[in-house]
Amino acid sequence: MDDVLGELLGSLRLEGAFHTHWRVRAPWGIRGPAESCAVLHYIVEGSCWATLADEVELPGAALHLRSSVLREGDLAIFPWGAPHALSDQPGREFVPLPTVLAERAMAATAASTSPAPPGASEGFGVVRLPGPGPETRMLCGGLSYNSVGESALYRALPPMIVLDRSLVRRQPLLHHTLDALSAEPDGDPGERRLISVRGFETALVLALGLALRGEAAKRLADDYPAMRALNHPGISRALLAVYGRFGEPWTVERLAREARMSRTAFTAAFRELVGESPGRHLTARRMREAARLLTETDRALSVIPEAVGYRSSVGFHLAFRKWFGMPPGEYRDTRPAHRGPGLHGPAVRAVS
Repeated sequence: MDDVLGELLGSLRLEGAFHTHWRVRAPWGIRGPAESCAVLHYIVEGSCWATLADEVELPGAALHLRSSVLREGDLAIFPWGAPHALSDQPGREFVPLPTVLAERAMAATAASTSPAPPGASEGFGVVRLPGPGPETRMLCGGLSYNSVGESALYRALPPMIVLDRSLVRRQPLLHHTLDALSAEPDGDPGERRLISVRGFETALVLALGLALRGEAAKRLADDYPAMRALNHPGISRALLAVYGRFGEPWTVERLAREARMSRTAFTAAFRELVGESPGRHLTARRMREAARLLTETDRALSVIPEAVGYRSSVGFHLAFRKWFGMPPGEYRDTRPAHRGPGLHGPAVRAVS
């Protein structure tokens, strides 16, 4: 399962990171929109409630997971940026997050005749909401990624995953990384930006690894089919082949043999747990890799079909046009070139 998770996360293409430190006093409620990024909330002190927006569809068995209390040391993960709200208690009236951030930026600008860019001053790293009640301190951050790298399986992960304090502390590196990131802005802005990017990347990988294995995964398996797919002995083997060996000449029959299942049982189980057919999932992985090669490398168009598992250039071009609505050459010409190596590469942006 760990190898499947590594391949699943490795296909995401990191584009940047951002984070803010919140000091809020009750009563309060903030509602954030859907984001094209993974979002993390770490409670440094106090507590709050995290609630998924009504438009987020949940399986019937998971309806009880729409809202959860977060206490000191707890970590909430929103892998694909589902819209959600944070508040000191359930039932609060919510203020839209963009409104709060806009007011913060205006206040910071008005306080300086020569305002520094985002990330260069504490004013852009700390949000304070006054009130008469108890204070909650939390770290809110996110990693934005190119949606081309987002697979159906990643999108099928639970919209909100909560790791309690005891679970977070079982992974010392995660715990210490979150504590380091929770320190309010200080020191050189450039260093802070680099630490932010690398720190949140580390936190996301460790947190998802912790959430998607062992006891945490078992608790979610009954509610989310994707969790069972990652832990299913046969389907996980097939997924590992699709994600890590997509260049091989796979067929549904061969994937079924890789899973050590009959073709009929494999196809039915794959569709139920992953949410789409094995053939479509394989095509999606190949198309994501082709798009990456077109935008992040200088490889000739003639070598890309074979690199992503197509023995026929014509077949590749037809599949690519059907998937993206344009031929590979046009796709390369209309996308901004990015020659970084991806998730672990240096070409990233951070706002602290």
